[in-house]
Amino acid sequence: MNSSHDPHCGCNSRDHINRRSLLKGAASITGVSWLTPLGNLLAMEAEKAPGGKPARSVILLWLGGAASQLDTFDPHPTTKIGGGVKTIPTAIKGVDFVSGLEQTASVMQDVSLIRSMVSKEGDHERAFYNIKTGYRPDPTLIHPSIGAIVCHELPEAKIEIPTHVSILPNQWPARGGFFGAKFDAFQMYDPKFPVPDVKARVEDKRMERRLESLSVVERAFAQGRASDIDQNKTLHQVSMQRARSMMTSEQLNAFNVSDVPAKELNAYGDTPFGRGCLAAMRLIQAGVRCVEVTLNGWDTHANNFEGQATQVKILDAAYASLIRDLKLLGLLESTIVVCGGEFGRTPKINNVGGRDHWPHAFSMLVAGGGFAGGRVIGATDPQGEKKEPEKPVFVEDLHATVQDLLGIDYSKEVMTPIGRPMALSKGEVVEELKA
Repeated sequence: MNSSHDPHCGCNSRDHINRRSLLKGAASITGVSWLTPLGNLLAMEAEKAPGGKPARSVILLWLGGAASQLDTFDPHPTTKIGGGVKTIPTAIKGVDFVSGLEQTASVMQDVSLIRSMVSKEGDHERAFYNIKTGYRPDPTLIHPSIGAIVCHELPEAKIEIPTHVSILPNQWPARGGFFGAKFDAFQMYDPKFPVPDVKARVEDKRMERRLESLSVVERAFAQGRASDIDQNKTLHQVSMQRARSMMTSEQLNAFNVSDVPAKELNAYGDTPFGRGCLAAMRLIQAGVRCVEVTLNGWDTHANNFEGQATQVKILDAAYASLIRDLKLLGLLESTIVVCGGEFGRTPKINNVGGRDHWPHAFSMLVAGGGFAGGRVIGATDPQGEKKEPEKPVFVEDLHATVQDLLGIDYSKEVMTPIGRPMALSKGEVVEELKA
């Protein structure tokens, strides 16, 4: 895939090219022609849908440890809090990023920047819970992550692999919460390696004999019992069937980037995170609803500027290539991409050249799926004295907006296992972010 593709060429315009033809051609070019039948079906559905159709998928890029807004997307270079960083212009007039984000800066016509995200959690674990679920931790229940909500509310029957996937997860993976463990994210690590535990350890005939022996026991156990899917099956049998379908599915190829040409891998940076972003695109193309990819290493209590610059380099190539390729494949219109950390970092630079935790005002990038491109929401105090930013956007508001763009009723109340009604989100839609 050519990372130098001109974002202004109008390839997504129906006046220039049919989306179905574009998907076929792009799939062939990128060596993922095995995805064409489903990709073609999705394109046909998109063409039939009226204008303003909801998004269908989400990619979440978590900057684990909390990226510094001042050393990425919201620099104040000439102030006492700026740290002397160098800046570059972006595709949004008058908006600068730190040097090192050149590729991301070039795609900002397709991205909106929130510079006024606000969280009430300043501890990593609690903040990650908050950013993933839209709720603060509650000792009485576990809330579902945004990916679990998407998969629960928008089930996908045509796919044989998990519809909720976490690549390079940290110690706080996305969970199904009160929707149940079946909505937990399927976890995998560097896509350069095969998906673990999906290949039988014995030859096919021996495996079939083992499964037949197991079925004898399960049929006897199932008598007089019922599952939530089929009264003649136990939940264990249902899980086994799903696992077997996944093990034999050609859709598993979406996880594998080992056959991707070096030029395409290099466009993403050829790092675990870059490969994760490339796999996320392929998984969305295969019909997966939600993929999260984590880039840890942003927790810079010391050596902030060196640490942030290292992570910026990894992020820049991967993020920009993901946005470009989703657009090239005609998938950006139907795929929401959210990028950010669990909170920001302090305006004050500490005694060891680091920045500490700062949930009061930080930055997030949002793109695709009905989000406007080229907009900036909010602003922080260049002197670092005011905690509250202009036009604050709370974590729950971002969740409500994402769900709204997916066609999900974010105010809908669901009953938890303890009989407690709980809204999918308690936030409000940020209309200014919508296209």
